[in-house]
Amino acid sequence: MAERLQPAEDVVLRLRAIATALPEAYEEDAWTGVRWRIRTRTFGHVMVAQRGYESSYRDITGDESERTVLTFHATGDELLALTHAGLPFYKPPWSGTIVGLVIDDATDWAEVAELLTESYRFCAPQKLARLV
Repeated sequence: MAERLQPAEDVVLRLRAIATALPEAYEEDAWTGVRWRIRTRTFGHVMVAQRGYESSYRDITGDESERTVLTFHATGDELLALTHAGLPFYKPPWSGTIVGLVIDDATDWAEVAELLTESYRFCAPQKLARLV
C-alpha cells in the first residue's frame, strides 16, 4: 500500500492562519492530515483523498486521483446550498452537518475563511461563538 500522503504545507499554512485566529482554537495532527478544534470538537479537517485508503470523497465522486479535501460543519440554508452545489463541494455520509470541499488552484480562500468561521461558530460554546 502507498504511504499516506499529507496535505501540502502551503494549504495547511493558509488554513492554520484562518482557524487559529478564532478564540481558543487549536491545531493537532489527525488520524490523517491536520484538524482544528475548539475544546473537543473538530471544526475543520484537511487531508488527502488517495487510492488505497478509505475516502468518502472518492466513494461519492468516483475520482481516483489524489485530491486535498477540507471537511467542516454547515447548517441551515448554507448546508442545503453546499450539499446541492456539486463539486468542489460534496456531502460525506457520516454526519448530517459535515460538508467537504476540494482544495485546488481554483479555491476561493475568502469563502474558505467564511466556511471555517461558521463551522467554528457551530462547534464552539455560545460564549466563544459570540466573540466572532
